[in-house]
Amino acid sequence: MLLTSVFVIPLATAFLTLILSHQARWQTALSLFGGLCFLIFSLMLLYQVDSGSEVIRLSFGNWEAPFGIEFAADRLSASMVVITALMGLATLIYQLSSADPAPTGTTWHALIHGLLAGVSAAFVTADLFNLYVWFEVMLICSLGLLAYGSSLRHAEATLKYFVLNVIGTLTFLAAVALIYAQTGHLNYGALSIASQHTSPASFTPVVALLLVAFLIKAGAFPLFAWLPASYHTLPAPVLALFAGLLTKVGAYAVLRMLSDVFTNLPEVFYQMLGWLAVMTMLVGVLGAAYHWDIRRILAFHIISQIGYILLAVALGTSAGYAASIFYILHHIIIKANLFLIAGVIYKTAGSYDLRKIGAISGARPLLALLFLVPALSLVGIPPLSGFWAKVLVIREAFSLQYYAWAGIALVVGALTLYSMMKIGMETFWKPHPTRSQPEHTITMVRPALDLLPAYAVIIGLATLTLWIGLWPETLIQFSQRAIEQLVQTP
Repeated sequence: MLLTSVFVIPLATAFLTLILSHQARWQTALSLFGGLCFLIFSLMLLYQVDSGSEVIRLSFGNWEAPFGIEFAADRLSASMVVITALMGLATLIYQLSSADPAPTGTTWHALIHGLLAGVSAAFVTADLFNLYVWFEVMLICSLGLLAYGSSLRHAEATLKYFVLNVIGTLTFLAAVALIYAQTGHLNYGALSIASQHTSPASFTPVVALLLVAFLIKAGAFPLFAWLPASYHTLPAPVLALFAGLLTKVGAYAVLRMLSDVFTNLPEVFYQMLGWLAVMTMLVGVLGAAYHWDIRRILAFHIISQIGYILLAVALGTSAGYAASIFYILHHIIIKANLFLIAGVIYKTAGSYDLRKIGAISGARPLLALLFLVPALSLVGIPPLSGFWAKVLVIREAFSLQYYAWAGIALVVGALTLYSMMKIGMETFWKPHPTRSQPEHTITMVRPALDLLPAYAVIIGLATLTLWIGLWPETLIQFSQRAIEQLVQTP
């Protein structure tokens, strides 16, 4: 029951919110209740998986694996479901505030919960074709949320998002067909066994095609243009949800395939992935340094940080895989929080353009302080969570003598500091371009009541970031146990 609940609850909530589509208060209350239940059940699943050594498995239709549709929860997938539920509930609470909320019509809540269902089911599926199905659920709901504004810029963003993502979808489907033709299996466990008895020379091109599809979904170099071209049109809560989760599903799929399913690929495969990772890091951070719109800066940083995750996977060791888990979980929290903070900045200053705002630290002193937590964590300043995430990746790169990769990672960190300083200085400390003092300085020292839900979410995520940074050993040890479980699972 716990295993299926992590996608049944969001799906049921989506259906019920549609029934209550003409009763806005009841619809919102039900949506929040569904989000809370999703988080509670996901925590229960994680506790059950982490307290034992067994992977929880379930096959549908009375067909046993590898022929049935199988779902499985291990430490890796269960932790990803928990962070998905947390981001979903954070989005719903933040939506109650006046900080750039999404226009909620009859289907908005259903699309949000449908997206959460697709993401969580993608994490617990143990079958390639089923993964493709849930990717499609994610794509449909994402397109619906992108087009929700009904303006020309929303339509343009939706088209750009759709075109490049459908290329990834078709590539994914072609890879699934070729893998099935070659092995007769799509179940992860069966594919793992089949790959051990298949010549790497014949198997590697097909796996490479599969990973290309995942890299497109992750926003990796060179097919990442869909992300900065579309994300900036979204309202703050939906943008935070997209930024936190969607690219991480692609990164998770790459990690799952290389650490659990296809474990005998040649060294050149990891070398190519490593160079793609460092190019992703560089292109992302340079794009962030160039732009002045806060949303575009943070969108390019999604790409840059995906590079760190892929670099950890490309190292091909248990320590590298564990580092990627730590990095994914930490980055989902801080990236979502940065976009939520950007929404409050927009509410205060009336713009996302750094050239049109400034000196709002007087109006929002707490916001200025809260911004430092995820911003400095993104850079990797100790003792925040980002410091430990980068240490785990770069230390392993140095230990394997990948000095060029480690050096580029350090340079990207320095450039990340530049773009975060640009946001901080331009937003909070520089003089306002049209007046010496912001008009809100006296009247808005304390958060208005309509911003309290936003501040509650931002403070909660910042606290979680501080907890991971000050006591990193808990998440580090969990990440190591998650990888050990993958290695030990037949």
